[in-house]
Amino acid sequence: MEATQQDGLALGTENKRKLKRICVFCGSRLGNKPTFSEAAVQLGKILVEREIDLVYGGGSAGLMGIVSQTVHNGGRHVLGVIPSELLPEEVSGETVGEIKKVADMHERKAEMAKNSDAFIALPGGYGTMEELLEIIAWLQLRIHNKPVGLLNVDGYYDSLLSLFDKAVEEGFIEGSARHIFLYADSPEELIDKLEIKQNEINSSSTSKTTL
Repeated sequence: MEATQQDGLALGTENKRKLKRICVFCGSRLGNKPTFSEAAVQLGKILVEREIDLVYGGGSAGLMGIVSQTVHNGGRHVLGVIPSELLPEEVSGETVGEIKKVADMHERKAEMAKNSDAFIALPGGYGTMEELLEIIAWLQLRIHNKPVGLLNVDGYYDSLLSLFDKAVEEGFIEGSARHIFLYADSPEELIDKLEIKQNEINSSSTSKTTL
């Protein structure tokens, strides 16, 4: 009986396991609004406060540089994954933390996904959106079951969210798949949602294992 109770306590602890590493997709530019940079700093500080390490695209410019520098300055581990061919374009100045060079973009995304417990997209351009959409598609296809979150700073992603609604309306996205990812206006709210989702995933996995 005692062993069973201990097992139950262990399972409960595992179900509430906190996020250890979050992958952040974001732009190699700063954007035109100061709120984008402010959100990147705020996100970095919250990761430090919650003792969460950073996985990102390895660049030192733009929002990538702000997030990585903030997390690194706070004493958390930073892993940057970057294709060798992009080093001249995305790395300007000194990088921080651990930098892992890979062969191409496909390997970059696979390596980032493998080393992360969850994903967040800050504002960014084509590359950021491509990374976000692919990781959502992988979630829909059950290639992974990790939480995905979109940080909608100053309504930056409102049009993208409207496009998803249109895709549901026109029959290209199932209604049940529309909300497989999370989104919020502030970093703190988004990480709260990701942690709740992570606990739900852990609880579901434990239930299936014990059946």
